[in-house]
Amino acid sequence: MRPKKSLGQNFLNNESILTKIVDSGNIEINDIVLEIGPGTGNLTKKILEKKPKLLIVVEKDKDLSLVLKRKYGEKIEIINKDILSCYHDFKFDRPIKVFGNLPYNISTQILTSFIKLKDMNEKFQKFVFIFQKEVAERILANENSKNYGRLSIITYWKMNVKKVIDIDPKYFNPVPKVWSTLLLFTPKLDFKYLNKPENLEHITNIFFSQRRKMIKKPMKQIFSNFNEIADKMNIDLNLRPQNISKNKYLEICKIYDKLHK
Repeated sequence: MRPKKSLGQNFLNNESILTKIVDSGNIEINDIVLEIGPGTGNLTKKILEKKPKLLIVVEKDKDLSLVLKRKYGEKIEIINKDILSCYHDFKFDRPIKVFGNLPYNISTQILTSFIKLKDMNEKFQKFVFIFQKEVAERILANENSKNYGRLSIITYWKMNVKKVIDIDPKYFNPVPKVWSTLLLFTPKLDFKYLNKPENLEHITNIFFSQRRKMIKKPMKQIFSNFNEIADKMNIDLNLRPQNISKNKYLEICKIYDKLHK
């Protein structure tokens, strides 16, 4: 099978990296595992070697779904859909583990879709995802750094994140122009509840679309009594968006959330 550029397919074919990915997920015999975008099944094979109770693969490409069916038959359950149309449908009697060499063009959309699920920490135990290195750096970034932004804050809201390894482009087919990074996500059991998760996207978008300006402007845009709220939260309105901590953004969103139920 030749990778399809339209679907952002880059097949990973290095044995040691594939082993590292599976080991990061610590698959046990009673685990239910979901793999996103298995492609030709290289990672699928490694997951099956760990003998999980059930392996479900979501593959949008119909041709690749047939290849996987021929290769693995009844050993896997194949869902021939776009993950973005079915990520909310998984319901089992235990949290599941999710693996994915995500297409670069929709990787952040996939991640944030999972994060916004209200019962995400009840449905999922771990996410082991490959991202473009630049995106991974944005996910991992802390305040006062150039990579810090919306994705850093939205991920922090519900996830603990650990960098596992950077991956050389030469280990993919076709060879991408950029490095990739393997990240391990563990859902937080305790996080700030928001009535509308999309409010966090809205708030961070307002702030970081003006990241070079002082935060007085976005605060004024969000709250009529912005000075009062800034004083109460001990926020300096002369700071830039990248200088505000993740927890402060969550506090801002919590206040906004209460005002827009």
